[in-house]
Order: sequence, then structure tokens, then C-alpha cells
Amino acid sequence: MRGLGLQVLALIALAQLDPGWAVGLSVAFVMVVQGASGVAKDLAKMSSKSAVKILAPAGNGGLFRWVAILTGSKNAVKGLGFLLGAGLLATIGFVWAVLVMAAVLAAILALVLIAMPSGLPKGRKGAKFSEVFSKSANVNWLSAARVFLFGARDVWFVVGIPIYFYAVLSDGTTEGNRAAFFMIGTFMALLIILYGAVQASAPRVLRAATTPERDLVGKARGWAWALAAIPATLTAAAIAFGAPQPWLTAVLVAGLLVFGAVFAVNSALHSYLILAFTKAERVTMDVGFYYMANAGGRLLGTVLSGLTYQIGGLPLMLGTATLMVALSALAAGRLTATEPEVTPA
Repeated sequence: MRGLGLQVLALIALAQLDPGWAVGLSVAFVMVVQGASGVAKDLAKMSSKSAVKILAPAGNGGLFRWVAILTGSKNAVKGLGFLLGAGLLATIGFVWAVLVMAAVLAAILALVLIAMPSGLPKGRKGAKFSEVFSKSANVNWLSAARVFLFGARDVWFVVGIPIYFYAVLSDGTTEGNRAAFFMIGTFMALLIILYGAVQASAPRVLRAATTPERDLVGKARGWAWALAAIPATLTAAAIAFGAPQPWLTAVLVAGLLVFGAVFAVNSALHSYLILAFTKAERVTMDVGFYYMANAGGRLLGTVLSGLTYQIGGLPLMLGTATLMVALSALAAGRLTATEPEVTPA
């Protein structure tokens, strides 16, 4: 609820952006508001997934099924939001688009306040920062795997691939630039929607209802190695093709689709395992620690995306993604079905 409330306030604040402000002030203001919006999103996401641990039915893959539905629908809605935001911006303008989103979220917040079930974990206000770090070896290894998994995705999704597509699709004119931006944005939005759909179906893909937890833990490593093969293949293609050309672009688009599908299964499996590994009394802290690792991986991936593309182009960028997925697979290989405790230092 705090996350939804903070998001409403952030959107209302963003609507106050004045075109007459200096560029530096405008950028600083938007950065602060976007930071608050990001905190709000993570609060809502962390709380929602923690609640699934308490509310999901036991047995028959119930926890995995509901985690996958929540995660998949969240990402599908995110992709739809890109398209909806572009449509609102083009039709009613920036200020009204932001205010409409704030009004919709305020209505959702009101419904949540009315219908929220009782008995959900509330966390501890007096918790020390040191308590955030988990003593569970599985939670720590899974968080490490998450850092490199999402770092690998963002290494090529955030900067490198959009720039490559822009260079290929734009003819350099104003209209050409606009058309390229529209095509790239639409493709990425549709990719996220499809990614969410695959996430939601991950329990069926992995046959979670009939697969013991021990086997699901083992699949985290196997699926990560399968994922690593995709950017490795694309790295070889980028080296072989050299300069941008239609065949390379077609291979990259196909690779993006396959990578997104396999990545979605990996991500959904991780989202299930973090809840399977954590204890009910620590669920909010362990899930929060796990998503802190997720955010760290995304930051690392974003920085490396621009850096590797600038230094070595597609081959270095895709090779870095391959290495990061391999590191994620190695970390996932340390997971165990029987939970050992980490001895405090």
C-alpha cells in the first residue's frame, strides 16, 4: 500500500514539471521523482511477492503457479504500459497522461485498502540494517545468480541493441529517426508482453506440479546454461557478419525472441525459489535482499551495456552477456534442496 501511495505522489509531482525551468533543474527534478517512483515500484513488487508466500496453497506446485502468474502478469502489464503511455502522450499530452495514471493508481489503492486480506506480514520497524543480509546460503547464492542473470539481460537490452537497431533502421532524416524510435519502442514493448506470457506459463514448461523441489533446484542451473548458449551463438554471428547488415539484424531479432523466452523461464524459476528458500518470518527481508541484488545486477548491466558497445561493438557486448549468464549458472549450481545455515562471522 505504501508503494502504491508513493507512486501516486510521484506521478502528481511529475505533473508539476515546468517547461520554463532550466535544463539542469528539470533533469534533477525528474531524476528525483523517478527515483521515488522506482522505490514505490519495488515496495509494491516486494510486498506482493512476499504475500504470495503466505497466501499460496501448499502442494501441487501452488506456490510456483501463483508466483509465475504474479510475475508474468506484472511484466505483461509493464509492456502494455509502454504502448499505453506512448498513446496517452500522443493524444492528451504529458501532464494529463501523468494525472490519468495517478488517478487510476489512486482508485486501485482505494480498492486494495478495502479488500486487503488480514494476516499478511507487516515487517519489523526496529530491524537493523545488518539483519537484511541473509544467513541462508541458498538465498545468498540465488541472489548472486540473480545479479548476473539480470546483468546479462541488461548488458544488451538497455543500450547496445537499441542503438544497433537505430543505426540500421534510421535513414538519418527527422522522419526516419521518428519511425525508427517508434519501431524499436513497439518491438521492445511487445517483447516484454510476450516475456510476461512465457513467465506465467513457466510452471507448465517445468512441470512444477509433479516435479520435486530438489529437481526444480537442479533445473535452475540447466536452464541458465541453456540461456548462455544464446548470446554465445549471437557473439559468433556478430563476429562472422561484421558490419550491420540485414542477415545479422534478422539473426539478432530471432535471438532476442529466443533469449527472452528462455530468460523468462529462468526468472520465473528464481522468483519461485526465493520464496521456497525463505522462512515465513523472514520473507520480506529475504525477498528485499534478493531484489536488492536484482537492482544491482541491472545497474551493472546498464553500465556495461554502454561501455562494452562503445569499446567493442556487438561482439564484446554479447560476449559479456554470455560471461554473465555463465556466472549466473555457476552460482545457481551451488543451490541445494537441503538448506545449510551460514555460520555468522
